[in-house]
Amino acid sequence: MSRRSARLDAYQLIFGYLFSKEIDTKTLDTMLNAQDITESDAEYINDTINGVKEHYDELLSLIAENSKNFKLDRIYKSDLAALLLACYEMKYIEDIPLKVSISEAIELVKIFSTENSNKFVNGVLKGVFNELNKEV
Repeated sequence: MSRRSARLDAYQLIFGYLFSKEIDTKTLDTMLNAQDITESDAEYINDTINGVKEHYDELLSLIAENSKNFKLDRIYKSDLAALLLACYEMKYIEDIPLKVSISEAIELVKIFSTENSNKFVNGVLKGVFNELNKEV
């Protein structure tokens, strides 16, 4: 498995979390016990989904601050899942460059969301990037 595949798994779990506010433990267990998964990827998936859950309100605030003219309830769930994932990576996973998190989020919404979602997600994450760089 690759980090991109692990990120896709985490994205799918976050997407489901948006609807139930519960981690789908059955799906998580299946992902973590897949034959092709590395220990590093399993750790990434587990840490990311649990981190998004733990920091959910903080991550939503970060997204809301940077999604000008869009209320959170107007953001497509597929876009919001990518934003939560990228914001968590950007804020809490030090070994992933911020620009990689942005690029990967854009790729996810190109696959799973609307034609213009990549522009919206890029704009929000650009604001998050600028905000996080001020903190350093």
